[in-house]
Amino acid sequence: TSSEPSIFSGKFGQSLLGTFKTIGRRFTFGGDTGKDQRIYYFNTKEILDNKFGTPNPIPFRVVDRNIGLDIDVAVRCSGIYSYEISDPILFYTNVTGNVQSEYTRDQIDSQLKTEFVSALQPAFAEISTMQVRPNELPGHASKLADLMNEELTKKWSELRGLKIVSIALNPITLPEEDAELIKQAQRAGMMRDPSMAGATLVGAQADAMRAAAANEGGAMTGFMGFGMAQQAGGVQAGDLFAMGQKNQQNAQAGQQATGGQSAVDSWTCPKCGNVSSGKFCTECGGSKPEQGWQCACGTVNQGKFCHNCGKPKPEGAPLYKCDKCGFEPKDPQNPPKFCPECGDPFDENDIQ
Repeated sequence: TSSEPSIFSGKFGQSLLGTFKTIGRRFTFGGDTGKDQRIYYFNTKEILDNKFGTPNPIPFRVVDRNIGLDIDVAVRCSGIYSYEISDPILFYTNVTGNVQSEYTRDQIDSQLKTEFVSALQPAFAEISTMQVRPNELPGHASKLADLMNEELTKKWSELRGLKIVSIALNPITLPEEDAELIKQAQRAGMMRDPSMAGATLVGAQADAMRAAAANEGGAMTGFMGFGMAQQAGGVQAGDLFAMGQKNQQNAQAGQQATGGQSAVDSWTCPKCGNVSSGKFCTECGGSKPEQGWQCACGTVNQGKFCHNCGKPKPEGAPLYKCDKCGFEPKDPQNPPKFCPECGDPFDENDIQ
């Protein structure tokens, strides 16, 4: 805002007096103004179409823990990015403070492009830890933009008041030898499944049989060679299929065992009939019924007397329940030494 008085604003008398005082002060500056006031215009909109490309390959770590793959490849990428002036005061102070007329983007584009490309390598290294494949990088452009802003914070944001808005990547290119190496590792990892290895072996045997039938020396000669090769292989397709089926059965058995254990720990709510596994019903919130003792008449009771025939609870078979937290062991007659919930020892105070 202006600090010079004006007769066109404020009270006329005070403004007129201030104007004459200013005229008097100008004599000390040789008739010139004692204060320099300027107006600068900044384009704070998103600055688009900034093309970039990597002149040299950038190392990229390819990780796939499913097949045990962990290798470094060289990638090339290109695309465009956009940025904006997020802090005009900082941009003026450190970039355009000594500019006399105007400052256009072409005066800084080459510097920004070089710094942008140099920041790609640490950003790619961070993305590779997410097990992102090179061909999936264009789908993580927003994450890449965030990482680039982190890498360029000191040079762009804190020094020049700039911020990256968006990044668009073209398809990533790999050298043929690196691409073939990844494919071989994926095929090798696929063969770790016995069923898949057996299917591949059957396909190879079918191709060999077709080649043997077309043998110029006669089909018999070809099939004899096929039989010798089959014996030398040492592994039969049937063995691989049986191994794969056994692995599948073992996995199903483990799931059933887990499900069976859950069924043992479950209980039926007496209020709503819902089957739950915790201390409270997941449907109505009712608490799990306490495990009581069985009378000679067959009735399960909770108190000291049978509510069906009136007989007292038999001595010598006390039921335990933690008096501190309410934990009830699976076998109330044979509790552990200490409560697994609160650590309180089981003693006569815990007898129901």
